[in-house]
Amino acid sequence: MCGICGEFITTSNKEINETVLDKMTDIIEHRGPDDRGIYISYDKKIGFGFRRLSIIDLSPNGHQPMCNENGDIWIVFNGEIYNHLEIRKDLEKKHTYRSKSDTETLIHAYEEYGERFVDKIDGMFAIAIWDSRKKLLLLYRDRIGKKPLYYTSKNGKFVFASEIKSILQDPDISAEVNETALYHYLTFINTPTPYTLFNNIYKLESGHYLKVDAGGSISKIEYWDCIVKKSDEPYDDENYCITKIRSLLTNAIEKRMMSDVPFGVFLSGGIDSSTNVALMSELMTRPVDTFTVAIKGQENFNEFQYARQIVKQFKANPHEIFIDDNDFINILPLVVYHQDEPLADPVCFPLYYVSKLARDSGTIVIQVGEGSDEQFIGYSNYARVLKLYYKYGSIKKLPAIIKRSLYKTIIPLLMTLKVDYRQNIIKNLLYDDELFWGNAIAFYENKKNKLLSTSYRKRINHLNSFDLVFKAYNKLSTKKEVDYAEKMIYWEFKNRLPELLLMRVDKMTMATSVEARVPFLDYKLVEFSMNIPYSLKIKNGETKYILKKAVEGIIPNEIIYRKKIGFAGSGKNMLTDKIYRIAKDKILNSKNPYLNKNYLQSLLYEYENTGINYTPQIWMLFNFVLWYNYYIEGNKQIL
Repeated sequence: MCGICGEFITTSNKEINETVLDKMTDIIEHRGPDDRGIYISYDKKIGFGFRRLSIIDLSPNGHQPMCNENGDIWIVFNGEIYNHLEIRKDLEKKHTYRSKSDTETLIHAYEEYGERFVDKIDGMFAIAIWDSRKKLLLLYRDRIGKKPLYYTSKNGKFVFASEIKSILQDPDISAEVNETALYHYLTFINTPTPYTLFNNIYKLESGHYLKVDAGGSISKIEYWDCIVKKSDEPYDDENYCITKIRSLLTNAIEKRMMSDVPFGVFLSGGIDSSTNVALMSELMTRPVDTFTVAIKGQENFNEFQYARQIVKQFKANPHEIFIDDNDFINILPLVVYHQDEPLADPVCFPLYYVSKLARDSGTIVIQVGEGSDEQFIGYSNYARVLKLYYKYGSIKKLPAIIKRSLYKTIIPLLMTLKVDYRQNIIKNLLYDDELFWGNAIAFYENKKNKLLSTSYRKRINHLNSFDLVFKAYNKLSTKKEVDYAEKMIYWEFKNRLPELLLMRVDKMTMATSVEARVPFLDYKLVEFSMNIPYSLKIKNGETKYILKKAVEGIIPNEIIYRKKIGFAGSGKNMLTDKIYRIAKDKILNSKNPYLNKNYLQSLLYEYENTGINYTPQIWMLFNFVLWYNYYIEGNKQIL
């Protein structure tokens, strides 16, 4: 895994500033501490920077930026291409290779197959290619969005990088708040593509590539979508699906073992990580290195007992670490810095420490279990929403006055259950709003109206965050006839999965110079799973049914069917009294002009005195004010 950056000058009166390019490259050293490279074209119109984390071909031959034989095509590349040897067999007939790296295969694949060469490659990637013959810059992001790629265009200059902090090294680019992005962040707890929280800095959508020509014209093309037309496979045949999932998952894990450096697994003791260990152990002649983290004093969320059971059964080599409140607090500035834009997920903290544990042990490549719950309906919240939609959908046909009266009668029950009676999916159902906006929602529209300062609310009163969800739902419906479960999964694949879950993995692992690979998001497995009917993903009340049946016999049933806990628990248990006090102080004393302080005070008062679970909202606000202090106000001492 690596870090890439670059600039393309599209006006005649400017040229690449090598000092700026050096700064852009050096600030992402954590993404690649093993090597460094710079390329500037003879006319000083294009410049690439590169930081290398050596994984494949550890020799100097894997150095980037890399060019073809003629020196007229250049590339910087972040990621891994798992089928590069297969593609190479054909390309070697026409090209002379100088390395064993997957990077060189990408150059020659582009030469032979054109800009849609990306259709042939299998991996995770952010790629930049400069074609000097066509005076064309191309940027690619992988199908699912495992690797980030940011860009901006201003005054005849196009700038891109693996991290926003790299782009901000250019003195012509200032750190300002994107008010549209902020509005959506306050709902989704992440910034949906193509926005970032920085004005005029964007992130390339998953499954897309972007072209910039010599005149500065930018075009964007979608080359892949997670919903593909059904083939003639019997997707409703349970036994067939079980066999197919096992085969695809085994292949996905095996191909991600491609490495010239030590690799291992983040092990929670849940279905996904345990399956990673089990299948890897079958393919290896040495014990699997596993890495597990837990929070001190929170035994209810400590999964060590399950992780140790897997370690014992598969004779793995375990590494464990405990963290506490002080460990959270000590790395707050570091987490804010590495996130670039706020990711309101406290999992970033244990994820950082378990990544560091791996790096300190000498393990550079890690397999993780992200993406399984999204495609196979593994969250209980998914099941609740679907039950409401299918079982109680007829309630929507009742007159509005009856539905609102019905809701008023259940408010006391919601309060007893510590549920915010002013915003929840039951209220959405009875007030004719859309049920599913995402699996992690902070503020719906009615609450945001109170949350925002008066001046900010007036500036963005035309916005509605559900418009983004509706756009995705509508796009899906034009491709095929779909049920509500497919809509939910599709939106998760377009927003929360790539821009929150996968970004927390990328940011925290790369902060410690570790590469994370995600076998459950192998695109061939995703294409198959997306066509499996809802009735096989939840069956007899069992979430994730078909995957659980597929891994029976691979891992113990007591692991498969135990209660889901979540990585290090949840935002609720991680927001301890000590951390809450810091969050409250920072939220209420922030000088940002976007939030209504009176409402914030009432929200926190209610959290303290009623027990309503506002932890998603508090983590989101805490992340935002720390980010604002650090990146916008320039206060590096955010604590």
